[in-house]
Amino acid sequence: MIQTTLLLIKPNAVKNKNIGDIISIIEKDNFLIKDIKLIQFDEALINIFYQDHLGKPFFNELTKFMQSDITIAFKLERENAIAELRKVNGDANPINRDPSSIRALYADSVTANAVHSSDSESNAKRELAIIFG
Repeated sequence: MIQTTLLLIKPNAVKNKNIGDIISIIEKDNFLIKDIKLIQFDEALINIFYQDHLGKPFFNELTKFMQSDITIAFKLERENAIAELRKVNGDANPINRDPSSIRALYADSVTANAVHSSDSESNAKRELAIIFG
């Protein structure tokens, strides 16, 4: 089934000039880039985007980090896009990461982990609507 999902290249990967490498990885994995947008999260937008994490211990650190610089958002499409992108990204926990995953290659920490992607169809629709309208 063809799906559409969201990929965010987070501020640390933007600052570290990993954008081109990450795009190459997703293109080699047969993702079709349908839209791209540079965004600067402000407090209101980041609180809406990460509303599911409100109240969790890492919420403040995550939202502060995501507001620290530019983020690049991609609307991506392919067969089983949501699960496949999460596999390509790698686990948020460094212990569980595939060594060839984007996060294994470009994460600086658990929070500054280079990329975000939607974890379900409903979240993909919600997150894409927030970012791309």
